[in-house]
Amino acid sequence: MEKPLDITFRHMDPSPAVEARIREKLDELERYYDRLVGCRVVVEQDHRHHQKGNLFRIRLDITLPGKTIAIDRKGTKNQAHQDVYVTVHDAFAAAKRKIEDHARIRRGKVKSHEVPPHGRVLRIDRDEGFGFIELVDGREIYIHRNSVVNGEFDGLEIGGEVRIAFDEKEGEQGPQATTVQVIGKHHLPPTS
Repeated sequence: MEKPLDITFRHMDPSPAVEARIREKLDELERYYDRLVGCRVVVEQDHRHHQKGNLFRIRLDITLPGKTIAIDRKGTKNQAHQDVYVTVHDAFAAAKRKIEDHARIRRGKVKSHEVPPHGRVLRIDRDEGFGFIELVDGREIYIHRNSVVNGEFDGLEIGGEVRIAFDEKEGEQGPQATTVQVIGKHHLPPTS
């Protein structure tokens, strides 16, 4: 780290043992991600909960190149945070998860889930078992009864919204849907 570790104790006496645990956890983070610039830690004991024991709060501000990760672990909902070491562990575990996310983004390893095309039911011939979906871009896609998941073909309504996967190859009726899933109403912008 470029900057020295800064540890502050509030509403409690400084503890060499807690400080040693914090340094140990920070060393683990540095072995995982060696680009840490600095780290500020505030360890605070909450004296307002005498009937439940004193809870601890840990605040971490970890500086990375171009980013600061802030973690705040309060013990108000987690009675395990009556133990300062549990609170330290939880705070550094959360910091590691955020640093892992940051590292994945920097490496470009973030998964992007492409949303399947959406459309509206344009025409249906229930007797013959087929119909057409109009995609948001205006293309019409042929659907067959068998392409609608969960046997919901008979429940399709004109204007109803669907998610659709289709084969770009032109069939007799144009592009044909391979999978159609009813998604309900209000997912698509109104058509003009």
